[in-house]
Amino acid sequence: MTIQRTIKRLHAAHRDDIADLQTRRPLPGPALPNLGAFLFLNHHGPQVYPPYNGGLPFGPHPHRGFETVTFILEGELTHRDTAGHESTILEGGVQWMTAGSGLVHAEVSSSEFKRNGGPLELLQLWVNLPARLKMTTPRYVGVQRDGIPSLPAANDKARVNLVAGQHNGAEGPITSLSGVFMATVTAEAGGKVRFDGLRGRDVFLYVARGEIEVAGRRAGAFNLVELNEGDAVEIEATTDTVLVFGHAEPIDEPIVSGGPFVMNTIEEIQQAFDDFRAGRLGAMA
Repeated sequence: MTIQRTIKRLHAAHRDDIADLQTRRPLPGPALPNLGAFLFLNHHGPQVYPPYNGGLPFGPHPHRGFETVTFILEGELTHRDTAGHESTILEGGVQWMTAGSGLVHAEVSSSEFKRNGGPLELLQLWVNLPARLKMTTPRYVGVQRDGIPSLPAANDKARVNLVAGQHNGAEGPITSLSGVFMATVTAEAGGKVRFDGLRGRDVFLYVARGEIEVAGRRAGAFNLVELNEGDAVEIEATTDTVLVFGHAEPIDEPIVSGGPFVMNTIEEIQQAFDDFRAGRLGAMA
């Protein structure tokens, strides 16, 4: 017998602007320090930047011990890091960075965007790595919209944009080191999508736009949806909707975070800061 997941709690994003960048954060929140392997989510925008703007405020900064997954819903995002990766990803694309043993990166706006301005909306999700992978070699994959399979759901009013993992016989362009499944869903009102294979998995569901219904309960935009246990989930859009859906193997290990680092012990955090200060994670101008 298949057990359907239901909504346990909704966690509303709280406003926490960064300079002139409108920012909402549902995770971590007052009642939810993390959602299993999913540690942190920033929702930037939606907003429109004027011409001759200063661009995004995320200059060079370090990370170690986890992964960042960034969804470009509108606008663009330029990534550079000390491992030699650089790309500009446009609307509909995704950036997936494995910080691993550590690097310094910057997430900025292109000179064209700063000159012309335009709409911008980004989601950045932090995904934990197990201890065995925390010191893995850093890597980065940037995928444009046309490199992400867009799979129609059963009633053709919803599409699953498959970033990582498998769904309905298709495979996403990014292979997660720890077996994370990740997708966005775009749906018209009445669109339905179902995800199976969720038994024992940490499930992430965030409504970026619109409103959904799960097992008779609704959740609107800017809400992280915490689900009860079950084998599958059925999601129906009650308005035009954009959401992020992912799931991951639970990591039954201590989580110790210190600013831009996520490790298992305070000593490892201290070592990360020491390595950063000593330049062992690299340096950017």
